[in-house]
Amino acid sequence: MDAYALHLAMAALVGASVVAVSAYYMHRKTLSQLLDFARAVERDRDRGRGTAPGDEDDGLGRAALRHGQYGYRRKGPGYYRRGGGSASLPDVMTAVEVDEEDEAMAEEDVAMLKRPSPLMNGAFFTGAAAAEEEKRGLPIPAGLPRLQTVPEGNKKYVQTITDKIAGHANRAISPKSPVASASASAFESQEGSDEDDNMANDAKLDDAYLHTNGHLGENGKSLFQDLPDHIAGNGDPKSLTASSMIRSHSVSGDLHGVPPDPVAADILRKEPEQETFVRLKITPNEIPSPDEVEVYKIIQKCLELRERYVFREEVAPWEKEVITDPSTPKPNPNPFAYMLEQKTDHAFHMVDGVVHVYASKDSKDRLFPVADATTFFTDLHYILRVIALGNTRTLCHQRLDLLEQKFNLHLMLNADREFLAQKSAPHRDLYNVRKVDTHVHHSACMNQKHLLRFIKSKLRKEPDEVVIFRDGTYMTLKEVFESLDLTGYDLNVDLLDVHADKSTFHRFDKFNLKYNPCGQSRLREIFLKQDNLIQGRFLAELTKQVFSDLTASKYQMAEYRISIYGRKQSEWDQLASWIVNNELYSENVVWLIQIPRLYNVYKEMGIVTSFQNLLDNIFLPLFEVTVDPDSHPQLHVFLKQVVGLDLVDDESKPERRPTKHMPTPEQWTNVFNPAFSYYAYYCYANLYTLNKLRESKGMTTIKFRPHSGEAGDIDHLAATFLCANNIAHGINLRKSPVLQYLYYLSQIGLAMSPLSNNSLFLDYHRNPFPVFFRRGLNVSLSTDDPLQIHLTKEPLVEEYSIAASVWKLSSCDLCEIARNSVYQSGFSHALKSHWIGKNYYKRGPDGNDIHKTNVPHIRVEFREMIWRDEMQLVYLGKPIVPEEVDK
Repeated sequence: MDAYALHLAMAALVGASVVAVSAYYMHRKTLSQLLDFARAVERDRDRGRGTAPGDEDDGLGRAALRHGQYGYRRKGPGYYRRGGGSASLPDVMTAVEVDEEDEAMAEEDVAMLKRPSPLMNGAFFTGAAAAEEEKRGLPIPAGLPRLQTVPEGNKKYVQTITDKIAGHANRAISPKSPVASASASAFESQEGSDEDDNMANDAKLDDAYLHTNGHLGENGKSLFQDLPDHIAGNGDPKSLTASSMIRSHSVSGDLHGVPPDPVAADILRKEPEQETFVRLKITPNEIPSPDEVEVYKIIQKCLELRERYVFREEVAPWEKEVITDPSTPKPNPNPFAYMLEQKTDHAFHMVDGVVHVYASKDSKDRLFPVADATTFFTDLHYILRVIALGNTRTLCHQRLDLLEQKFNLHLMLNADREFLAQKSAPHRDLYNVRKVDTHVHHSACMNQKHLLRFIKSKLRKEPDEVVIFRDGTYMTLKEVFESLDLTGYDLNVDLLDVHADKSTFHRFDKFNLKYNPCGQSRLREIFLKQDNLIQGRFLAELTKQVFSDLTASKYQMAEYRISIYGRKQSEWDQLASWIVNNELYSENVVWLIQIPRLYNVYKEMGIVTSFQNLLDNIFLPLFEVTVDPDSHPQLHVFLKQVVGLDLVDDESKPERRPTKHMPTPEQWTNVFNPAFSYYAYYCYANLYTLNKLRESKGMTTIKFRPHSGEAGDIDHLAATFLCANNIAHGINLRKSPVLQYLYYLSQIGLAMSPLSNNSLFLDYHRNPFPVFFRRGLNVSLSTDDPLQIHLTKEPLVEEYSIAASVWKLSSCDLCEIARNSVYQSGFSHALKSHWIGKNYYKRGPDGNDIHKTNVPHIRVEFREMIWRDEMQLVYLGKPIVPEEVDK
């Protein structure tokens, strides 16, 4: 059977080869006959020109040849030469030249110019156009396009241009595929030209584009002389010449000679600052109904409550430090150097769970007052009542739907313009715009393969290192693995078992167990803790490797969350000494402090006696080092790199809603864990006072950026609306249109982690991230836990790529999300100025630099315009709109 198939294949191959060779020789023979016939006609005409004058009327053949009725005129020595096209076909790119022999016929040509030429291909030609047609030879059959050439003198070779298809510029383009219009606006093909592409010659092609039915009028102009200059005869915009296009911004070439899209060329020609787009003005102008006015006043009050609570710096960072040098900020050569600072006379002590600060020990005037717990919980209950009102829910839902539809309409009208504007920004794309991982836990900042390689490396290089004290004995790394009956060869990613799977969905307890490599808490203590027998040396080395990866990527930054548990006050000094002694510093990294909400665990273990103990352990060392930096020098240095405070734990646990008559922290001595909003208020109040004190001394401040809205009650989001600068997750906003609308109006940052949610609380396809983004909420993408969630070396890019694939996000969408992440981050003013533009703090397109962010001004102006319209509506025509972003 195999031999028979082989024979058939060989027979088919031989047959195909014979047919191909035969066709080639037949084609060559036919072409040779045509060329011989043309040469014979040339020779006959030359002999006819050499006859006596009395022989001019000797028959019709020579006269016809002389007048060119048969179209066989002498075209010059290069006419039959094949050009740069096919080697087996005659050249279709004609060379227009003037022969010395043709000068003898000038008088007869003048006479021919004075009478109309016969109808050729559907149009009359007169004057120079008719003469040109006569020179070209035989009439072209009806329905076929003609070759167009422009005489420019001896030896001037030009390219043929085909007519534009009617309606080409008005074809429908899907906003999902902006590439379609861009590729249609390509330049004319230069294929087949005898000479190299010459920009100087392209400038002479202006009149070669056909305005009507593929023909030129007198003197090379359109017959429709009364049309405007920018309108062609078929009603379409006039095509642009190649010289008017920006070749450095070109897209793929058009092989069919289609003229370039004038809209694309116009956008490519302009600087990004001059971008224009179709603006939407669909906000109704009629007066709101009395019911709507009442709702808007309620929303106004909610926004005013937030402004009363949230900490804002008195002097904005861009006012403190004016950036004059546009170059890259120089890295700090010695970030851990301690500069002696003077101790101040401030005094402080705890009162009902909140630190009170005084100018001196003898002073009784509180310096930085903050709202008390009763006021906070009263305002919180007001917010909770508002989000339950039917008319408020209805109106906010309608406004959110309208915001989403406005964005969809904006994409339909302007997606192509945004895409082309991005192409005009040199060097920038998704891969080299700055992206900040705004929510990632330090203990899980590496991927599982990285951790596996590190464990194997240490087991191979340092097997005799004493690493843990367990069961009354000190154990080396080798003995630890022997006690687990494991060797380095046995280890693999599956055995490591740190990746989240189906078993972790809605099981936060099982998810936390994934921090234990091979299911062993002792391995977590050795490799993923900083307060262990080896003083966190392994974790520090692993962290440096992650820093090195971030530095190599250059455009990725991270804000690592590291824990302070509140079990004892010395935790701050231990953490700071670990950071400073191991020199854990990178220009791509800043730190956030996360506080696990584990009071009930510590209470059961007898570590604390009341909630007040937890607050003392967390906040008193911070006030001590602020008043007297010499008391904790390493902590003072470390706090320069700390930009935020976070609250973490399982939000799905049931809890009682707090009231304004809640017991004080000192009175909270039971074993039950306080509610989320209880934690939130006391962390916020102490942090607010601390920031005011640090700001008065010229020190860096710390923003409140807790986890909120990942699961559990909607109360969490209401509490953080009042007091938080940004939050992590926020997916439960989908359950409350009122809170979602309030978060939109306030532009509170949401560091969302769809892949993490997919493993814990919400399937990926149900995640509200794309809806939030379309509606204009301030969202960014973050990784949360690369160790448990991600598979690649660049988890943030993995997060972006999956979101782009599943939700069909465009490059403009992704770059806007990356820009949001820089705004939400706590990096310095100098770095933000370098990353996203020196005027980044201004609202709207004035604060955007497309050459750094790759976000078109079109998109930024649309977002700003829609947000201002909403504020105008909410404030009933008298909006309070700052000119700068939040401090």
